[in-house]
Amino acid sequence: MKKNLVTAVAALTLMLAFATKTFAQKDQIEGIWFNGDKTSKIEIYLAKDGHYYGRIYWLKEPNDKDTGKPLLDKENPDENARKTPVQGLMIMRGFAKSTSDPNIYSDGTIYDPKNGKTYCGKITFKGKTLDLRGFICKWSFLGRTETWTLAEN
Repeated sequence: MKKNLVTAVAALTLMLAFATKTFAQKDQIEGIWFNGDKTSKIEIYLAKDGHYYGRIYWLKEPNDKDTGKPLLDKENPDENARKTPVQGLMIMRGFAKSTSDPNIYSDGTIYDPKNGKTYCGKITFKGKTLDLRGFICKWSFLGRTETWTLAEN
């Protein structure tokens, strides 16, 4: 009886060890976030290249008021991209987690579909919120910070 109990405990321990290795833990910024005015949700995820990306997951108003069709990326400087729907659009690219502060992510870019411009960016994780700073590259003092709120994890 004692031998069976020891074997069962050993087997359970081994299964738990494998289970924790196969289910990689998500990083703190991975999940679904509301933008500042809560008109969209952005999904942030870790890509195979080891950087963080974000795409528009949901829009409060996904259709163009004039046409009734899906809202398009009309302000994009690339004329071919102006026919791309905003919902599903990649707006964050290439963010890397800081080695000195685990709550800072930088060296990425942020695209604003409202004006068609791409900015350098920095993300500061603050628990249930993110401070997302977009700025003109090389001049971080020329920008703005928006606070995003965790929507779903």
